[in-house]
Amino acid sequence: MNLTLHLTDNCNLDCSYCIREKCPKDMTEDVLFRACDLAFSKGTKAGLCFFGGEPLLKKDLIYKALDYCEEKSQKTGMLFDCKMTTNGTLLDEAFLERARSANMGIGLSFDGKAQDICRVFVGGQPTSSVLEQKAKLLLSYMPDSVALATIAPQAVPYYAESVRYLHDLGFKRVSFVIAYGKKVSWTDSDLDLLRTQLELTAEYLKELFIKKDDFYMSAIGAKIRDCIRGKNPAERCHLGVRQMPVTPSGDLYPCTSFIGDEHYLLGNVFDGINDAKVMELAKRSSVPMTCAGCDLVKRCTNSCGCANRMNTGDENLVSPLQCTYERMLIEISDKLGEELYQIDPERFTKQFA
Repeated sequence: MNLTLHLTDNCNLDCSYCIREKCPKDMTEDVLFRACDLAFSKGTKAGLCFFGGEPLLKKDLIYKALDYCEEKSQKTGMLFDCKMTTNGTLLDEAFLERARSANMGIGLSFDGKAQDICRVFVGGQPTSSVLEQKAKLLLSYMPDSVALATIAPQAVPYYAESVRYLHDLGFKRVSFVIAYGKKVSWTDSDLDLLRTQLELTAEYLKELFIKKDDFYMSAIGAKIRDCIRGKNPAERCHLGVRQMPVTPSGDLYPCTSFIGDEHYLLGNVFDGINDAKVMELAKRSSVPMTCAGCDLVKRCTNSCGCANRMNTGDENLVSPLQCTYERMLIEISDKLGEELYQIDPERFTKQFA
C-alpha cells in the first residue's frame, strides 16, 4: 500500500501558488509508526512518500520511518520503497547518504530560472542561489533525481529557458506542470505565451534528441509516450486507491486537495480505512461526462480529481484552463513526436515505446 505522509504542515518557504496553508502542526511518532504499519498491511509492497509542508523540517521522523520500515521489510519479506518531494533548501550530505542507502527517490521542487519569482523564503528572501547549490549536491549523490517545476502565469516567460537550465545543471528528468488553484489567475495572453514557450521547448528537445542526449521532460514526453503505448492518462487517477495522504493527525484522504473536507475523510491510521467509502469514491473518479464527446478524451488528464477540484471545486468537472492547456500540449507533443520519428525511427521507438 502506498501512503503520502504529511510530516508537517509547516514550511520554510512562502510560494505564491501553494495550495496548502502553513501551520506549526507536526506528525507524532505514534501516527508515523501506525502509518508505516498501515502501509505494510495491504498488497505485496509498502510505499511511503515523505511530504509536507516541507518534510525535511522533520528529518528525525524520516530517519525513524526508514529504520522502522526497513526492519519490517526484513521481517515480513515485503518490499519497501520510498520517495520524497522537497523544496531542497535543507538537504545536506548526511541526509543524502541515508536517502541513498534507502534507495529513496527524490523530487526536487525547483522552478529553474523562474525560482525567485514564486518560490521565496518566509520573509521574502530569494532561494535560487541556494537551490542551485543544493541541486548540484543532490545530483552528486543521486543523479537520477527529478526536478519538479510548477509554472505560474508570471513565470511563463522563463519556461523554455528553465528547461534548458535544469538540463544543463545535470538533471536527466524534469517534470513541468502549470499552477492551479485559487492563488493563480491565467489570462488568454498568458496561455498564448505558454504555447510559444512550449513550442520553443519542443525545439530544444529535438536538438537534444539529434545529439543523442537522453533527457526526459514529462509534460511533452509523457504525451508522446502515452500515444505510442496506447495508454490513457485518464485511467491514472484512482482517488484514494493509488496513493493516500496521511495528515499529521493521522487522518486519511483520497488526495492532497481534499484534506480537511470531512466528506472525503476515508479513515485514520488508528482505526483503519473505510473500504466501502474508498470503493464508492473510486467509482466516481471516471472521465467527466462533459468530456465524453471530445476527440481527445483518451489523451487528456481530464479525470485528475485533485486538479479538477482545485480549479472548479468538483472532482468531476474539468476547467476551461485545463482543457486549453491539454489541447495545446497534445498538439505540440504530437508534432514533435512525428519529427523525432522521421529523424531516427529506431531511437524514437526505443525512447518512447
